[in-house]
Parts: sequence; C-alpha cells; structure tokens
Amino acid sequence: MRRASEAGSRRWWVTMPPGAGKTLVGTEVARLLGLRTLVLSPNTAITAQWAHTWESYDGPPAGNRRDLRSSFTSLTYQSLAVFDDDDREAAETGDVEEPSPSHLDRLHPHGRDLVETMREAGPLLVVLDECHHLLEVWGELLREVLDQLPEAVVLGLTATPPGAMTRAQVDLTAELFGPVLYEATIPALVAAGTLAPYAELAWLVEPTPEEAAWLAEQSTRFAELTSDLFAPGFGSTPFPTWLQHRFPGDSEAGADGPATTWAEQSTREPELADAVLRLAHAELLALPPGAVLLERHREDPGADDWRVLVDDWLRGCIQPRAEVEGADGAGDRDVLETVRRTLPAIGYTWTRRGVRTGRGTVDRVTARSRAKEAAVAGIAAAEARNLGDRTRVLVLCDHERATATTRRRLSDGPTDEGTATPEPAGSALGVLASLLRHRDAAALRPVLVTGRTVAASHSTLAALVDWLRRTHPMLAGGLRIEDADGVAVLTGRWTSGAWVGHLTRWFAEGGTQCLIGTRSLLGEGWDAPCVTSLVDLTTATTPTAVVQTRGRALRTDPDHPDKVALVWTVVCTYDGHVAGAGDWDRFSRKHRGYFTVDEQGEVVDGVAGVDSAFSEFHPPPADAHDAIDARMLVRAEDRDAIRSQWRSCGEVADAVGHVVRVRRTGTGAAPADEPRTGTTGLTSWTEQSSRRPGARLAAVPPVVAVVLVATLALLGLPLAAVVVLGVLLLGAAAVAAVALLGRATLQGASQHRVGLGHAAAAVADGLHRAGLSPVGSDALRVQVAADGTTSYGLADVDEDVSARFATAFEEVVSPMASPRYVVPRRVTSAPAGLDGLKRGLRSRGRHQPDGEVWHTVPSALAGQRTAADAFAGAWHHWASGDGTTVKAVYAQSPDGAGVLATHRGEDPFAVTCVVRRVWS
Repeated sequence: MRRASEAGSRRWWVTMPPGAGKTLVGTEVARLLGLRTLVLSPNTAITAQWAHTWESYDGPPAGNRRDLRSSFTSLTYQSLAVFDDDDREAAETGDVEEPSPSHLDRLHPHGRDLVETMREAGPLLVVLDECHHLLEVWGELLREVLDQLPEAVVLGLTATPPGAMTRAQVDLTAELFGPVLYEATIPALVAAGTLAPYAELAWLVEPTPEEAAWLAEQSTRFAELTSDLFAPGFGSTPFPTWLQHRFPGDSEAGADGPATTWAEQSTREPELADAVLRLAHAELLALPPGAVLLERHREDPGADDWRVLVDDWLRGCIQPRAEVEGADGAGDRDVLETVRRTLPAIGYTWTRRGVRTGRGTVDRVTARSRAKEAAVAGIAAAEARNLGDRTRVLVLCDHERATATTRRRLSDGPTDEGTATPEPAGSALGVLASLLRHRDAAALRPVLVTGRTVAASHSTLAALVDWLRRTHPMLAGGLRIEDADGVAVLTGRWTSGAWVGHLTRWFAEGGTQCLIGTRSLLGEGWDAPCVTSLVDLTTATTPTAVVQTRGRALRTDPDHPDKVALVWTVVCTYDGHVAGAGDWDRFSRKHRGYFTVDEQGEVVDGVAGVDSAFSEFHPPPADAHDAIDARMLVRAEDRDAIRSQWRSCGEVADAVGHVVRVRRTGTGAAPADEPRTGTTGLTSWTEQSSRRPGARLAAVPPVVAVVLVATLALLGLPLAAVVVLGVLLLGAAAVAAVALLGRATLQGASQHRVGLGHAAAAVADGLHRAGLSPVGSDALRVQVAADGTTSYGLADVDEDVSARFATAFEEVVSPMASPRYVVPRRVTSAPAGLDGLKRGLRSRGRHQPDGEVWHTVPSALAGQRTAADAFAGAWHHWASGDGTTVKAVYAQSPDGAGVLATHRGEDPFAVTCVVRRVWS
C-alpha cells in the first residue's frame, strides 16, 4: 500500500479469497492512513464484522449512520445504491434503456445525500468490500460516485480473482482502479498456512428410476430431431450442407466471404467452430481442411453444441426463407415448427431472435434429483465415521422448499406431446428429511436454518431450546416446537438475524454437527471456522458464488490447527440424453479457474484436481459411478495425506503453467523413453532411455540350454547323446540369442531417437526458434506419476508460453486431422526370427529405419512457411531417426495430399493426451 501511495496512485484493487483477512487489511490501511473512513459492504453481517474489527484497535467506536460523523463508518451498499421506485428494477437487473439519465440523478434522496456527504467530508478513505457486487449490478454508478471524489483514496477488496471475471468486469476494474495491486491465490495461502489444507471431492449419482423414465422419453424426442436434421430433404438447404458451406476450411470461400485458414474462421466464431469439430469427431460431418482436433473436440456434441449449430442454421438459412410468402417458404416453415416443438427437450426454445435458453426441464431434473438427497446422507455418515465428535458438516442448497419448479408440461406451446416432469427435489427440507432417515447421519443431529425456518428432529430442537435457556433465557421463553411434515419447526418471536448467530455458536460447540441451509443465508459473510466438510448442492456457477461457497470451509480453526477441509459436490448425470450431462457441465464451470490438490499430489485447475481421470468435457459413464464414489470415500478417510500433499509444496513461486499428461493407449506403463518416476530435465531422461532391458533377454536362451544339458547329464544319459543334444541346444540358443540381440538393437536404436520426450524437445526448440518462446528444450521438464502418466511442460515461463507449448505438443503427438504442414519421422520395425537376426547382424548397432510416420506441424508454427521450417529444423535434430534432412511438407501440395490420404487418423505414438493447468 505504501509503495502504491508513493507512486501517486489513489485507487487500489486487492484480491484475497474468503478467510485470507480482507477485513484486517482494510482496517490496517485505515489505521495507517489516518483518514476518515467509509466502508461499504454487501450485507449487515459483514458491516458488523468491519465494526467489530475496527473496535478491536481500541479506537473510537465505529459508526453506522450516513452522516459520516464517526472516524470509521461501516454501511451496506444499499445505503448508497437505493434508487427511486421507478428505477429500482432496472438498476437491479442492469436492463436500462438508452438513453438513460445519470445514475446519481436516479438515486433515492438518501443516496444522493450520502454522496454529497462523502464529497464534503474532506480527505476520505473509501473501502469497497466484496466490490464484485458493484461490478455486477452498479458498475456505472460506482464510476459516477468516484468521479465526485477525485481526492479520495479508494481501496477495492474482493475474493473474485481477475481470471474469473467477465471481460466487461475486467475492463471496468482496469478503468476504475488500474492494475491489481495485490492478488493472493488460494493455493499460495494454503501453502503458507493462512487457509486450511483442503481437497475437492465429487459424489456421482444417477437419476431415480422415475426421473430416468421421464428422461428416456425426452431422449427419444431429441433423437427424432437429430434424425430429421440429417435427412436429405429437411429444409431448403439441409443442415450438414449449410455447415460445410459455412466452414469450408483453408483456401476456400465461405458464406461470409473469402476465408484463408481454419484458424481465422475458428477465431471469428470459436463456439460454433468447436461445435462443428465435435460434430466431425462424431462422424456426422466432414472435418474442415486445416482443422485440428484437440482434447475438447474429441467428444460427442452436447446440448449446447446443438444449440449453437441449430441456431446458426435456422437464423442464417431457414428463417429468412420461411418468411417468403407462399409455397416457396412452406417447407422451411414446417422445419421451424418441428424444431420449435422439440428444442425444449434439451432445455432451449426458439424465438424470432434465435435459439435461447429455456426453462431447461431436463437439466432441472438432474440438478435437483432425489438421488442427491441420499448422497448427502452417505457423505455425512462417512464424515462422522472419520472425525467423530469433530465432525461439522455444512450443506448448502438453492432453496428451502422445492417450489422453484412445478409439475408442468414439457412443451412451451399448446400441444399434446408434452409430458409432466417428476416432482422437484433437491431442497434444504428434502435433504433434512433424508438425513433424519439415515441412522448414522441422523446421529449428527442435523438442523435446517434458512431465512424463515429453523427445523430438525423434535429431540434436537428440544436440546437447542435447553441450550438457549442457559445462554439466553429471555429468548428461550418465547420459543415453541411444532411438528409438521415429518420434521419439527422452532417458532417464536425471533428472526433470522438472531437465530443464525445462535445456531452458529451451537454448531461450533457441537450441539448440532450438521447445518443445512441456503447459499443466500449461509454463504457470503457467514463465518464458522469449525466447518470440516462442505456439501455443495447449489446450481450457481458465477465466480463470486463459487469463491464464497468454498470460503465457508477453508478458514483455519484455532481450536484445531490440523484441520483439513473437504469440499464435496454432488453431481447427477444421465447417459441416455444429450442434455443429461448438464449437471456435469455445471460442475466443470464451478471448478474452472480454481485449483485443488489431486490424488497424486499435484495442484491442478478444474475437475482434474478432483480426480486426475476427470475431463471437463464429458462425465464418467454411469457404470463407473460406484468405483469413483468409493475412491472419493477412501481419499476422504486420509486427511493426513491431503495435508502432507499441500505441505510438500514448500516454498512456491505462486505461478500457473500448463502441462500435457500422456498415457500409452490401453496400458498403464510409462512411455518407453521416460524415467520410471519423479521429475527430471532433458539430460537425465535421455540418458535413462538408453538403458534398455531388451538386450538382457539375449542371455536367456544360452542359460536355458546349459541348464537342460546339465539336467540330461544328471539323468544318466550316455555321454555321446548328451554331447549331441548339447551341441544342438547350444546352437539353437546361440541363434535365438543373436536374433533377440539384433531385435533389441534395432528397437533400442529406433526408440532411443524418436520417443515422446524427443518430440517434446522438438516442439520446445521449434517454438524457441520461431520466437514464440523465450526458452527451448533446456527448459523441458518431464514428470512420471505412480500410475504411469507422464507430464510434459516448460519450466520458468509465463502462462501464455506454457499454454502454447502444451497445445503444440498435443497436436504433434495426436492423430493427424487436417494439418497445414506435416513432417515425417523415420522408424525402424523390430522383426523377430531369421529376419531379425539378419537385420540385427547387418545393423551393428546402427539405426536402420524402414518406414515413416507422419506428424502434424503445430498450428502455432504452421501459419507461415518460415515458422514451419523452424519446427522442421528442430524436428530434424531430435526426431529425424537416421539423420536424414527433414522438411515441412505443405498438406495441399501433391506430396502432402498423398500423406494425408495414407496417414490421416493414424495415432503416431498410440497415446492419449490431456492438457492441464497446474499451479507451482
């Protein structure tokens, strides 16, 4: 802060996760600057925390009035951003028609008075706590308010990291505050001991039988639509014909005019281009020339892919022709009507402005499946077994009651084809009922606490009232227990503002070991360091919601310094419907940009941090759910291992990079040219690759022959017979030994020169030669995990360079799709028998290739011939095989066309690759 002040800056932006001490930072800045201070925060609970922290300095009491007479005043944002009635709804939704008056002019008089008081208060420190709220709702108002306070020092505090903000929020933040002054990441704070070590876990379930039956019916409806989409006469321009016209690939003209490369087309419309490639992967469309299938494309198209594809076709082709009068547009009008009726089956609706997100009934069925309620009971029971009296489980839901969806017809229109959805579930009350039915979970004495209800079993509420009689007898006297709907409810003259505080203290003391509530009440601002396990049933995926939800569990517990927190997400998927992965997609969005330690001890971004086998692009199959859940429970039992994994981080650079994780297809073995374990650089794994066990096999035949001859002699056979048989056996053994040695020599020479590590080195040097990376192969790092997965990445580079290397390496070692340039790799087969003997003897240990494998030149290096040649030079050095000069071959040339015809789709290394974002 002092450095920023000395540099002349008066607006500071600090990012710190919940529990990291934002309140302490703000009050300490107020103390150091000695200015009159106004703190604005989102709710009364947080304003009280600010006042309490300030008063702990033994200074004057904090104020809570708009007159700012106190030296330190703590108010809510609503104290400022209260609009006149006519403008309130527009302000809350951000839907203000143009031209709009000044936001200051639309403020309620109380708000305008506060702004005027701030302007006249003299030197002022304005602290904006959780200021992402302003960016989301009142960003333009904040701009106008700060314009009225040119001399004020402004400190913005938020838990939302810059990388998780929208583009508009980033731009507004940069304009109002400039660059981020300080950012503390969750992994760095865990490594430093400021936050508790933690692990993200998932419990996977399938819908209940009733829910699955309904989803199966909707799947049939969507299958009928996809069949229509690929029918030759469906529409004046059929769906696949339109897409091929829109994305013709390199060196052809598209619907939008001339196009030069697939890269340019995909940059213009990335979402649509990704959907086209997934359609091509499913063999429903020809792969556009120049396109490269990366990890995210090697999936069947999902519901959102169909949305963007169908939307582009309908708006760009079918709708304009359907509006033509008469018979000319009749066929396309029929197409529009057919699609309109069926789109709700995947959660979308057709409007004149295109395909829009509808009520998403299929997704709501999985998001609020009754199977999730039973899963919570299983998690809570497991936590009780693991921690006993220390167990403190927090379950967060969206709603108290399941009233957000109702029994209704699927179709948005008046048609007889709609069907009633299953009764909604996934509410806080439903979770409470499920826990009370489970013997082990019920032993935790679960309590539901929302903005309007406190509920539990009758005996648990009786114990709560007894506790209140001891701590707050006046309050306890006005409470009564009423039984309703299988649970008991505590009623009386108190409000949520009172009961949340009391129940939080009772929770900390162990009166209840499980709280169930809504995110709006027990999310942002609620503080209970005792929480050992959080179960997330919410559907909110905004960065703010995700950070605040996880912040409930990550606070360190002064009473238990060895606390390790678990964050569970319950996910329901259904394999039989294209929209059945909606809950997994939401799970992936929640974890995107957030790091956690995986089961191998690596701190990884996204769902791969929950389990290294997870992909954000598709859920595991249903038949894997039980094994995954069991794996998660085993990991939850060993909190010591989770703590040790975080401690092993040691002194960290707090940097983010990308690695490519590679596994041999169909095997668990490490790639042949990699070390068996640990992390190494280029030199060490190259040296190890020369130590092949294959040559040792050549000694086996002679040893076996000697043993057999000795056995024959001991059996008492005549000496002449032993000699004859011995000569024959030893001769055969010598032939076999030479054949094995020759084959091992050929195989070793070939593999030593052209392994995955050498391909990675070629990519690193190619990027360096082309000026796209500051380092080359000397910065290559290889790590082999216990399960045989090998990771490749560059050390000591920024995130953009590491991502560029990871993408390029993935392209090189993956099956060839539609590259712009290709390069050959000379390979040597390893034949057995007499041919192996002859070739082995002829080779004398030298590399004698007898075939070629072709690889894609990475798209980052394929835009220009000079860059492609730079990669070819690096490839020649590392992977040419026999020293033959390697040149990049243009895929559209006659030679290149022949290569594509014979090698397209071949897997050059027989591996699977995934790119992962890691923290170090």
